[in-house]
Amino acid sequence: MKVKKILLGFATLALLLSAVPQTSSAQWSLGASYEIRNEEPKNGFGVRLERDILQKLPLVNLGLRGHFSYFNDENQITSDGATYSTEITNYDFGLAAVGGISAGLVAPYVGLGLGSETADLNFKDGDNLPEGEGSDSNLYWNGFVGAKLSPVPAIKPFVEYRVRSSKEFSDLNRDAIDTSTGRFIIGLSLAF
Repeated sequence: MKVKKILLGFATLALLLSAVPQTSSAQWSLGASYEIRNEEPKNGFGVRLERDILQKLPLVNLGLRGHFSYFNDENQITSDGATYSTEITNYDFGLAAVGGISAGLVAPYVGLGLGSETADLNFKDGDNLPEGEGSDSNLYWNGFVGAKLSPVPAIKPFVEYRVRSSKEFSDLNRDAIDTSTGRFIIGLSLAF
């Protein structure tokens, strides 16, 4: 009889706690970033959309992220009165799985994803006529590590380092990832 009362008390407590309204946490975040890399063009901008999944896990954050980055550079060379110009445009997009922990003000995270990169190159001669152009696209794996800061719950500055490799996933190891394909990313996310 005493065990039944204890179980009934725990069941009542569990029901009451589950009926208390929970604070809603942001499930989506939209971010903008400034990106620096070793390849030409070196500076660019990025946009990302992230969705949290499996929110019931304590301290652990799992999510999916879509990202887009844009790099552009134009150079002009003048020789003997003739001007030649070159324009390089590089953009990439991808999808990644993200996992991290909530450690108070700082939330470190890691991720792995798949993406596509396209590079366009245009040459123009002194009369501004197209002299040559080229385009190249490829698929790649990317991995990243970063941290978000949470001074305000809805606005989260972040810093991230991302590397990519076009090798087969089964062939990836420490030596297969070229650090010259890495990029340093700093930005701001809005959680909603």
